[in-house]
Amino acid sequence: MCNENTHHSCKIAILVNDKAHTGFLAEHGLSFWIKADGKRILFDTGQGDALPQNAKRLGIDLQSTDILVLSHGHYDHTGGIPSVTAQAKYLKIFCHPEAICPKYCQKQNTINPIGIPHQSKESLSKIHPDALHWVQNPVLLTESIGLSGTIPRLATFEGGNGNFFLDPDRKHIDPIEDDLALWISTKDGLVIVVGCAHAGLINTINYIVKTTKIKQIKAIIGGFHLLESEEYCLNQTMVALRELNPTKVIPCHCTGAIAVNRLVQALPGRVESGIAGSRYDF
Repeated sequence: MCNENTHHSCKIAILVNDKAHTGFLAEHGLSFWIKADGKRILFDTGQGDALPQNAKRLGIDLQSTDILVLSHGHYDHTGGIPSVTAQAKYLKIFCHPEAICPKYCQKQNTINPIGIPHQSKESLSKIHPDALHWVQNPVLLTESIGLSGTIPRLATFEGGNGNFFLDPDRKHIDPIEDDLALWISTKDGLVIVVGCAHAGLINTINYIVKTTKIKQIKAIIGGFHLLESEEYCLNQTMVALRELNPTKVIPCHCTGAIAVNRLVQALPGRVESGIAGSRYDF
């Protein structure tokens, strides 16, 4: 799917994350600004409040956004959509069709709505149909940037979504099939960007490697959804990551402190916790 001989660099800034550098706003959510292959890509939008403030602090003009990618339809990744669509008049939006479906999460005995906020859904409804792209299969954004499409759940130790539902009565478990990841082919290998990796971090990486036919991994950045993972899952994830041998790993958002510590132990010298305001040049 990708021309392995076509090499590009990419720059990534963390706009929204649960942790932030001094002078930046921390927020439970995620958003990345990606410059690669002549495109300016916004990957997720956080809850909405932190995005414009942190973008301004970094000198990033959201009005120049070419492409908006929504990794999945949870509020902490889609809340900033209205502020982006109001500024970037010519952007293209890519997301899975199920990203706009109602979504709920159970915490102890409480069930809470966690889907895309109403205002964000309204903003998407006003986008010209030619600019809104529903993604279910792998798709190329440019010759060196692609989206995973729906990720197969092949690794049995990860990808469980038992606390997520499609209805408030908890009759239908949400498989979160709208979970998408982005990849960039660089001269040093793949840079893989994930939102929450609800399909499983290893499932995601393996599928992108299979799709692109590029085995070398330069970097993995995003939320790894290991916050509440059991010991067996953490162990198997570390074994798989050591085998995949990424050069750089930048856990953010929903990864969790315990998992970050395990990553540091498993991949010494390669792990750096993601913080809003950080910039990377791959």
